[in-house]
Amino acid sequence: MSNARSALSRRGLLAAGGALGLGAVLAACGDDTKSGGSKSGGSDGGASAASGPWTFKDDRGQTAKADRTPANIVAFVGVAAALYDYGVEVKGVFGPTTTKDGKADVQAGDMDVSKLTVLGNEWGQFNIEKYATLAPDVLISTMFDDAGTLWYVPDESKKKIEAVGAPSVGISVYDRQLTEPLQRMLALAESLGADTASSKVTDAKKRFEEAAGRVRAAAKAKPGLKVLAGSASQDLFYVSGTNLSIDLEYFKALGVDFVEPPEKAKAQGGGWYESLSWENVNKYAADIIMMDNRTSAIQPADITKATWQKLPAVKAGQVISRNPEPILSYDKCVALLDDLAEAIEKAKKVS
Repeated sequence: MSNARSALSRRGLLAAGGALGLGAVLAACGDDTKSGGSKSGGSDGGASAASGPWTFKDDRGQTAKADRTPANIVAFVGVAAALYDYGVEVKGVFGPTTTKDGKADVQAGDMDVSKLTVLGNEWGQFNIEKYATLAPDVLISTMFDDAGTLWYVPDESKKKIEAVGAPSVGISVYDRQLTEPLQRMLALAESLGADTASSKVTDAKKRFEEAAGRVRAAAKAKPGLKVLAGSASQDLFYVSGTNLSIDLEYFKALGVDFVEPPEKAKAQGGGWYESLSWENVNKYAADIIMMDNRTSAIQPADITKATWQKLPAVKAGQVISRNPEPILSYDKCVALLDDLAEAIEKAKKVS
């Protein structure tokens, strides 16, 4: 399991002129920042910022305010990818943005990562000096708990980051269905200048609704199929529960029948998952396995454990990918639904 997920479980689950005085602030706090990428940029457009004061009430109940619509936006990479789909330009990102070979991480969506200022590519990395050079107007991230913790913003650096002066926005992806954060991200994009009435956006919403209907129909047609959501590490296999994950909660509401580890077993994973040794990977019967496709997890093609190879769903080729941190644009979430619907439609009962 990734360091990010482990940390979540422990939690319960310059422009030169604009930075005057920042050096003194950072010096007083000490320097424990870590480096990220070095290039700036973002999406090439679609959104036009409105003039006048800007406000947005986030999912912590806090209202971010600025004299004008934020132009210099810094965001968790998944948030940036969603805003990119709505035509909103982001200057800097943090979180898994590039792979070891320099290519775009799955969480970067369609963004050109070579044009982004990356403040940190791994858990615990957030280069505050680079953050300040962007003269940020707002900092945006998701939240995986009910305590208002901004995802991938290091707790130990929180005060220094706040000292830069930009307001923050948190969009909750904790204990709710996918449709809610999708709506919230759309509202945020609109506040930042996105044309949410454009045909591109309305068409994506329509395709999302159609894909949801397809999943519902597929699940209804094959009520006996069991779906397991898993993630692989070198030593352990993780079985995800559905109650705290926005995608799984929504799929379940559409009628998909998931393997659900008992609460006692999930307690070790902060309520999110049960960890199994590879010897016990066959603990639960499943007809379809959805595997974590983030770069922090071992991918199915690279799993060599004999116990994995013997699983009925694996032998039947009924393994699909899943991103536990969906990019919250309607366009990106259509594929999540279509892939699941197709898997159910084609699946055979093997458990």
